[in-house]
Amino acid sequence: MLKIGVIGAGSMGSGIAEVAATFGHSVIIYDNAIGARDKFENGLQRNFQKLIEKGKMTNETAREITERILFVQRLQDVGESDLVIEAVVEDIKVKKDIFSELEQVCGHETILATNTSSLSVTSIAAACKYPERVLGIHFFNPATLMPLVEIIPGIATQEIVVQQARELIDSWNKVTVLAKDTPGFIVNRIARPFYGEAIRILEEGLATKEEIDTTMKKWGGFRMGPFELMDFIGNDVNYAVTETVFREFWFDPRYKPSFTQKRLVEAGFLGRKSGRGYYDYVNGKGPVEVEVNEEKALEILNRILAMLINEAADALYLGIANKEDIDLSMTKGVNYPKGLLKWADEIGISKVYQTLLNLYETYCEDRYRPSPILRRMAKNNQRFYA
Repeated sequence: MLKIGVIGAGSMGSGIAEVAATFGHSVIIYDNAIGARDKFENGLQRNFQKLIEKGKMTNETAREITERILFVQRLQDVGESDLVIEAVVEDIKVKKDIFSELEQVCGHETILATNTSSLSVTSIAAACKYPERVLGIHFFNPATLMPLVEIIPGIATQEIVVQQARELIDSWNKVTVLAKDTPGFIVNRIARPFYGEAIRILEEGLATKEEIDTTMKKWGGFRMGPFELMDFIGNDVNYAVTETVFREFWFDPRYKPSFTQKRLVEAGFLGRKSGRGYYDYVNGKGPVEVEVNEEKALEILNRILAMLINEAADALYLGIANKEDIDLSMTKGVNYPKGLLKWADEIGISKVYQTLLNLYETYCEDRYRPSPILRRMAKNNQRFYA
């Protein structure tokens, strides 16, 4: 069995360590934050206790997994790992510093991976003398439950490194997809309109947050509405990803952040974890379902869905991923009810294209420009799938 190193014992790093240990690997986890070890060990035991109580794990299995994980105090102690996965704060300088240090303590055959959700893998790899062994391995939170993992090669990454990493993560019963190294990769790029367009509709006063969330769940089949989901993710986290994607795409209007979410973050209204976000979660409160008439519901759904499909189509057009991986990413990574490109076929490419044209003509904003591939497919009456 390969030895796995994990840098960062936060929720993501802890989840990755647990997954690797569950599948029989020796895991070395490092975090220099005060109290990180106690927090990690307490969290691990809480997770195991819940599984034991539900009959999904035995005490013996929990003990065996725990014994495979070693928490260390020095970065150099992960040096014997075959694969090291970094899962620290989304700060490019911090990550570069870590990779520069890792290269000095790890063997030449060690694969170095970043769990970044939106930063450039190529830029992080550039901190190393041997960037060919660096790639992105992006898990989704919680890593123990979410099946999708994006595999992202940097410009210099060797094909054999990509192949070895993908085979390993596949062996952990994960669903891997291959993504080009562009801001947000697949999921965090394509999902932006789910939040951004919902906020725009709210800001315009066309619907309330309750109406939008109810519509997307009841009429769209999504597990959570956009405001409920932003509160679940954390408005600070969601806003940071939006800012990164917006900046890295040279301020493309399609990814423009909102003042609404910015103000919530500034106020400390981060969502469930702070007790208040778009909704108030104190005393068990939270999202509530409301009545939405069909005309308004279809207007909300069609607008957000058209923007999502446009992003998915553009990702395909620009070679970010193939159509199968794009659809798989959205169903397995963020639990969308359908793959967006298959959904476009069901609705009709021409109808989606016309919805975008109507929005573009109404607002005269570049954020609503249709992808060239949708324009061509609508003109030729084509489908994404035969």
